[in-house]
Amino acid sequence: MPSGSFSDPLSTHNRSRDRRSYINGEMIRGITNGDDAVLVGENFIGANDGVGAWAQKPKGHAALWSRLILHFWALEAERDASVTSTASTSLEPDPIAYLQTAYEHTIEATAAPNECKGTTTACGALLHHVHEAAMLEPMLYVTNLGDSQVMVVRPETKEVVYKTTEQWHWFDCPRQLGTNSPDTPKANAVMDKVKIKEGDIVLAMSDGVVDNLWEHEVVQNVHESMQRLGHGRHIESEGDAQDTDGRMLDVAKELLRAARTIAEDPYAESPFMERAVEEGLAMEGGKLDDISVVAALCRRRKG
Repeated sequence: MPSGSFSDPLSTHNRSRDRRSYINGEMIRGITNGDDAVLVGENFIGANDGVGAWAQKPKGHAALWSRLILHFWALEAERDASVTSTASTSLEPDPIAYLQTAYEHTIEATAAPNECKGTTTACGALLHHVHEAAMLEPMLYVTNLGDSQVMVVRPETKEVVYKTTEQWHWFDCPRQLGTNSPDTPKANAVMDKVKIKEGDIVLAMSDGVVDNLWEHEVVQNVHESMQRLGHGRHIESEGDAQDTDGRMLDVAKELLRAARTIAEDPYAESPFMERAVEEGLAMEGGKLDDISVVAALCRRRKG
């Protein structure tokens, strides 16, 4: 879900389909949250963090960059036959190639005469499958460039199955895609394949979360949310799927609430403060930023 932003929402953040923006005949996927963009699909989630400094520059529009890259990225995943292949095939998706194409399409879309400048981090998780012992098992293809984060949590054991590693040029300057940046998906994005199981929760988070909450706080928060809400293992009806969506929305809201509490506390201890102190900077409290979270539950559909 898009979480509370400390900046004003853009016109692209509108829940009415009739007023949503289109590009190349396709409705723009995802939702804008400040300079962040998030997207939830059936087998793909993502969270991009537009670099807010572009708001102070002529023709700067980081939010558009984060949104368009996420849109084109999801579109490429949808179009690739390997992602929607049948259980009998063994084709593998290529999320970095999808991101590279998305990056190139965004450059074209933001060029003159409608020039918009900006940069964004990118992280996404694509659910696919692998064949093991004549069975189909879930495999998560996680791609990251920058300092947003994908984390896989196993709530019942409070285990972090996987999390992405932040990529920095220097402190508070992550790798990013866009105007004047040397980074490209092909050269700098990292893709990992992660074996997951039913009941695992996949989080895609902008740095507004990970700069304010330590890993153990995220895990504890997710564990408590799932304990409170409960969760089943099989989707047997459309109602069950909607119930799962509601539970994941609650998980994301609780993470948002916890991150925002720290962000607004000038005396709190935070991961961002700790890193700043390590860099020799005098800083205290949380980090005010756009805060975006997507939460997804791995479940096997009946049949």
